[in-house]
Amino acid sequence: MSRSPIDDARVTRAVRRHLGDVAGIADLHRLSGGASRETWAFDVVRDDGGRHNLILRRDPGPAIGEASRATEYELVRAAQLAGVPVPTVRFLLDEDDALGSGFVMDRVEGATIPRKILRDDTYADARSVMTGQCADIAAEIHAVELSTLPKLATLGAVEQIAQHRAILDGFGEPHPAFELGLRWLEQHAPEPSPPGLVHGDFRLGNFIVGPEGIRAVLDWELAHLGDPIEDLGWLCVKSWRFGNVQREVGGFGDADELLERYGEATGTTVPSGRLRYWQVLGTVKWGVICELQCFSHLNGQVRSVELAALGRRVAEMEWDLLELIG
Repeated sequence: MSRSPIDDARVTRAVRRHLGDVAGIADLHRLSGGASRETWAFDVVRDDGGRHNLILRRDPGPAIGEASRATEYELVRAAQLAGVPVPTVRFLLDEDDALGSGFVMDRVEGATIPRKILRDDTYADARSVMTGQCADIAAEIHAVELSTLPKLATLGAVEQIAQHRAILDGFGEPHPAFELGLRWLEQHAPEPSPPGLVHGDFRLGNFIVGPEGIRAVLDWELAHLGDPIEDLGWLCVKSWRFGNVQREVGGFGDADELLERYGEATGTTVPSGRLRYWQVLGTVKWGVICELQCFSHLNGQVRSVELAALGRRVAEMEWDLLELIG
């Protein structure tokens, strides 16, 4: 489906097609953030005057196919049925909706801006419990029955090392720190574990947080099958601490507590070295993504100051990587 304009009339028709007769919608507006997806908020107005808050999440253009939104819709639905805290999905857009590729879900109130969550007094109690909550939620994600999921790629360490090396080779410029990191990853790869559902972007910024803690997990478009500890390692990547670098878990917690709580939730023991391995791979991954995003601006594919600025982060990732592998 190609990109289509969004307006009250189109959204109202889509809501009535999928949810039944309603009085209308109100307060349709696009939310800030989300470079790869558009996020729109609106209220469904019932005949009795009551309102239900919803979110429309869609691809910004035709470059990303319909299957990706359908896959994310199915993922969120499967996660919800397994007890993972996610927004309730309501319906998947189709051709007759004329709104492009996307889906509609409930709007969960709360904060998503990391610096606000890490610094505001409102979230002081939340910060004290979020490490345990992250461990418990990750355990729930990794326990989702694979038979309930849509078809997903399997991306273990070997596949991701090859993937990142191929991307780096395509840039045509040297990055010796990343090459050193990839060789370290090859030499220290853990024994493959049975694949589980991996969220793929499990970190602050993709959590909706209230004063009591995490209310929902968002942004499932990078989900795949692989080593579940990948999610914990990604959560501990330095960039996702947002300035609170001494707190290894998302800028709010400690790795020992994360592993202990995850072990209690899953009945397994995760060696700290395995967490560190996926932290190293996550650092390489984010560095490659920063480079890729910057190149998309430089080659004119997507002109964006935000993407151009990500090029500066590449050197930060190289430094973080060298610190991690010693």
